Amino acid sequence: MRLLIRSLKSIESLELYRIFKLRVDVFVVEQKCPYQEIDNKDIDAIHIYLKDDDNIAAYLRVLPPGLSYKEASIGRVLVSKEYRGKGYGRQLMQEGIKYCNSHYSVSIKISAQAYLEDFYKGLGFEKISEMYLEDNIPHIDMIYNN
Repeated sequence: MRLLIRSLKSIESLELYRIFKLRVDVFVVEQKCPYQEIDNKDIDAIHIYLKDDDNIAAYLRVLPPGLSYKEASIGRVLVSKEYRGKGYGRQLMQEGIKYCNSHYSVSIKISAQAYLEDFYKGLGFEKISEMYLEDNIPHIDMIYNN
């Protein structure tokens, strides 16, 4: 298992295809949520992922301050079905937090699916909003203060 931290421009085309396909598989197909999954924020994002041979095991993107929020942000957090239950989501989030803390001197804000509140609390995030629907999925805003 290899950890990779890359800008969009530095990801090889077939690998980028696998990342985008996995994101669509999870967020659009598996969660039955039709929306524009690949957006312009990917261009300025840092893409952090775990790769097992040619398979993308887990993925997230880090957005710099000012792109989504005044704070830095972590989003599109996912673990491929075959790799779930092995701690890769936590490992990847810790890498995302570490990246934000070393590159930005601001808090980290996330829009978390509400059912994952305890997962994110376990990483040091605090709930800062009431539940709201985003693409018909319950979400909450959370903040990590470094």
